[in-house]
Order: sequence, then structure tokens, then C-alpha cells
Amino acid sequence: MAVLIVGCKSDGATDGALATRGPVRAPYQVAMPVPAARARPRPPQALQATLTALTAQFGGRAGIAVQSVGEGWTAQSHGDLYLPQQSVSKLWVAMTMLDAVDRGQLHLSDPISVTRADLTVFHQPIAALAVKGDGYHTTIGDLDYRALTTSDNTANDRILRAAGGPRATAAMFARKGIVGIRGGPDEKNKQSATAGLDWKPEYSMGMAFQDARARLPHDVREAAFDAYVANPSDGAQPNAIVDTLARLVRGELLSPASTRWLLGTMADCKTGWARLKYPLPDDWQIAHKTGTGQDWGRRTAGFNDVGILTAPDGRMYTVAVMIGDGTQSVREKQKLIQDVARAIVTAHDEQPMAIAQQGGDHMGGHGAN
Repeated sequence: MAVLIVGCKSDGATDGALATRGPVRAPYQVAMPVPAARARPRPPQALQATLTALTAQFGGRAGIAVQSVGEGWTAQSHGDLYLPQQSVSKLWVAMTMLDAVDRGQLHLSDPISVTRADLTVFHQPIAALAVKGDGYHTTIGDLDYRALTTSDNTANDRILRAAGGPRATAAMFARKGIVGIRGGPDEKNKQSATAGLDWKPEYSMGMAFQDARARLPHDVREAAFDAYVANPSDGAQPNAIVDTLARLVRGELLSPASTRWLLGTMADCKTGWARLKYPLPDDWQIAHKTGTGQDWGRRTAGFNDVGILTAPDGRMYTVAVMIGDGTQSVREKQKLIQDVARAIVTAHDEQPMAIAQQGGDHMGGHGAN
């Protein structure tokens, strides 16, 4: 049986216009085979060998997983490690919100505001709008589109609060049978704990957070950083992420409309151009979410890219490349992620299509709730 997944791509409008009115996209269709209930096949040997070699050569604390959505195999190296997600966790906030939409508790068109009191820390371009007058007024759909496509921390935390907070994410995971992924706290509390600080509202303005962090004793900073990367509050296993993304693509986690909305928004992601997306051939498509943590010396508390790669023939692969700690340069981290994308393309080109992708049921319509 095949499931027809309807995704979306940007209409080419400017970032500002899209963030104001939400995504306006033209649909594309991919026939997606659903594997029968059976033991998962083994992954391509060459791909598995490549992933094993990449993590060995990299040397840092990293995990990789790749799953064929149609055939069900998973190739992985250190895929069971719990690694920091950082902004990858915005995916689960969005899924929590969309689950509430599917259950009639929220609507993408519901009004929502962001004010100075909602500001968080680090990347929050919405702050320029929130501090004006009585704040920034938009809809839940538009705000979460901004959170996912530009990785805006304040937009994400405001959506999380509207959806019921971290407990709502944990409850969503339990209902959907999602294991191996921690939703974690909101951004302001996660980043404060990683730095060794207790959150204060004044940290949201200017460089106040960075200044307070710089005043902390060296041993306090290092202990907080070590504690986070060793057992991240938002930790996730790469294997669990690719399983969850495959279930999302197959329509097992959200309604058809919510699935389309999330995949289409992920396809419009504007961050991480030098990660999974960079080496892909022009006729491949990607829907993804990046995540990058704080630095401590030469170390970084999370450097990630996860998503769905779609080949020209419609076959799809979910992928998670997560770097939890290490002293490698940004270029070396980018190269690891890029090498995984190249390995997927090579494996795809070497593997015949095992399952005919035709006929079957499909998800109709192109709208969002």
C-alpha cells in the first residue's frame, strides 16, 4: 500500500512577508510506500560502513542515523546516544501545538501576541517587533512558522506556553508512543542552566545574558556545561529521531493537514545552509531543522541537523546527525553533516527501488487547520 504525502515549497516571497502572513506554498506530491509488518531489512552495507567510519574519524561525541522510509532499514553509528538537541527540539514543540490543533484545542488561525515580557535569549529576531507598542500580534500558525524556519527562540517559547508547556510535550510523546526523545525545558531555562545561571527577565535584553555568563567563575561555567552535555535535558537518540520523522511522513502522528503543514514548514527552513542541504543535488528535496548550542572554549553543546531527504524518484530518507561535544572546528562539524548527506545520495544511487511506488490511498487536500 502506498500513502501519498503532500509537501510544500516556498513561493519565493521574502522572509519578512512570509513571517508576517505565514507560509504560502505550491504543493508537490510524493508516493510513499509503507513497509509491511515484518522484521526490518538490513541497511546497505556500504552506507553502514561509511557512517561507522565517519564517527570514528570525527572523534567527538556524535551520533548518526539514516532510515529508509519506504523500506524500513536504519543505518546508524552511535544512534542510541542521548545527545543535545538544542533547536531541533522546536520540532516537538510544533508537533505538540499541531496535536492540540488536531484535538480541537487550538487552531492555526488563533490570535497570539508576543510582548517584551516574552523575550528569551540568543537568536530572537521577533524581539524587534515585540518591544514596539503593545507587542507583536499574529496567529499561532504564523508564529510557529517563524519559530521553525528562522529558529526564533522567543517565538518557540511562546508557542510552547500556548500549547501547555513541557508537560504537554511529554504527554504528546506518551500518546504517540514516542520514546528516546526528551522535549526539555523552554529556551530561556535550558540556556541558563547550560551556562550556570538562574534565569532573570533582564537577561533577555541586549547582551545582559552574555555579560552575566562572563562574570561567572570558570569552574561554575565548566561544571554546568559538562553536566548538560553528559545528560542533556533535551537529549534525544538519533535512532529515535529518524523513527519519529518516518512516522510523521507516513501520516502516523498527525492529521493529514497538520502533517502537510509541518513538512511544508520544515521545507522552508532558512538555517543551516552549510549542513545537510549544501551537498544535495538540485533535484533532491529537503525538509529539516537545525540546532546549535552554546560554546565553552572550543567545545559546543550541540551542533545538529535532522530532517527528511527526498530523491527525484520519490524515495525518502530520514536523517539525524547530532554532535554532542568535541573540540572540532565549525567547518569540521559542517563537513561531518555534509558527508552524511553525500553518503545517502550515493547509497540511493546504488540501490534499486525495492518497492513499487504506485496506487494506494492518499492524503487529499492542500489546506491547513
